[in-house]
Amino acid sequence: MVDLKRFAASPILIGGGDRGDQDAKLVKLLFVVPYAPNLIRVRPYQLIRHLVARGHQVTLLTLWSEPREQGELAVFQGYGLELHAFRLLPGRSMWNCIWALPTRLPLQSVYCWQPAMARQAVELIDGRDGRPAYDAIHVEHLRGARYGIHLKAHLQRSQVRVPIIWDSVDSISHLFNQAAEQSQGSWRRWIARFELHRTQRYEGWLARQFARVLVTSPVDRQAFLSLVPLGESSPAISVLPNGVDLEYFRPASQEQREPTTLVLSGKMSYHANISMATYLVSEIMPLVWAQRPDVRLVIAGKDPPTSLKELASNPAVTVTGALADIRPCLQQAALALAPLTYGAGISNKILEAMACATPVIATTRAISGLKARPGEDLLIADTSVDFAGAVLDLLADPQYRCQIGLAGRRYVETHHRWDDVACQLEEIYQSALDILP
Repeated sequence: MVDLKRFAASPILIGGGDRGDQDAKLVKLLFVVPYAPNLIRVRPYQLIRHLVARGHQVTLLTLWSEPREQGELAVFQGYGLELHAFRLLPGRSMWNCIWALPTRLPLQSVYCWQPAMARQAVELIDGRDGRPAYDAIHVEHLRGARYGIHLKAHLQRSQVRVPIIWDSVDSISHLFNQAAEQSQGSWRRWIARFELHRTQRYEGWLARQFARVLVTSPVDRQAFLSLVPLGESSPAISVLPNGVDLEYFRPASQEQREPTTLVLSGKMSYHANISMATYLVSEIMPLVWAQRPDVRLVIAGKDPPTSLKELASNPAVTVTGALADIRPCLQQAALALAPLTYGAGISNKILEAMACATPVIATTRAISGLKARPGEDLLIADTSVDFAGAVLDLLADPQYRCQIGLAGRRYVETHHRWDDVACQLEEIYQSALDILP
């Protein structure tokens, strides 16, 4: 276990200086994440960073599975928080899933269960003289929800009232419902079908166990509400969108753009991204190459499976694998593509491309969680013919490309600043605290 006690570095204010933040109540918060927050798992990373910067006292309880992830946790040393990090070995996750097979629990819900971390969580929340050690507990993802249930049971036995906020991020059952029909590979579809009904039951139950439930998009909120049995009151589910780091992801000059390069980015081990990349190369790009054989496609992202690596046998396709810095790919590309056929939540890669003023072409599914204006902030195309046509139109019109790219940047500046998201989260914490007796 890594235990870095109360680093003394003072947090730096990140934005928000014009909204009277001094009136907001500061919260002592236990933040439980079932994986190491980093620039890939950007939501908890940025929320923690901005909450600390806004003056809240945060204890991070998390897991790491690779030495690289353990090293990445060192970034929190400068944030003035208390960090407890435990290793999750692959054998532990495998055993958890085997244990869950004959039960009704989704495998996702037990995958990250680490008994030592659960014990540490209980030790952390035990206060003195009957007073709670924390004002609120924030638990992330379906893989972390079991820790929230564990802590809730302990608090009830101790007769201590502390609100637990569960950030589901996405509705995983909504994702499985799509993957069961559309995922690439019969074994992925089989797993999705196996998990679907378990996850629907479990998410429907979980939504009623916590003071607040968070999701990234209205689509995911509706998916959760549909799981609540008839006759039962609706749980308190709030939409908390993802943000994008507007200082880190910035536009490059037009001279740096490669006018015939397209980019598709994301975590390439994710089944929805595998399906998206396969669809792009097999159905869309042949239509583009028929008219523009000079166009090059870059598939950028960590852990591509063999099926995606094999796409690079086409000399017009590059599959990068893990990159230390994704920004050059986004800043140099003429277009960023997201022909997502199924998915949930908000695509961080779309937000990052827009922040770089790289014009985005996406499917309706890919932007279901965004307020972006089709035809103005980005382009939408839902068939392979329409998608290829949009690519060819933008490649042929540099001025239109620039116009869409700049509009995309303005959109994320208005709707997806992390400090604004942190402000919304503060209000959610406060609403949960206000209902306590």
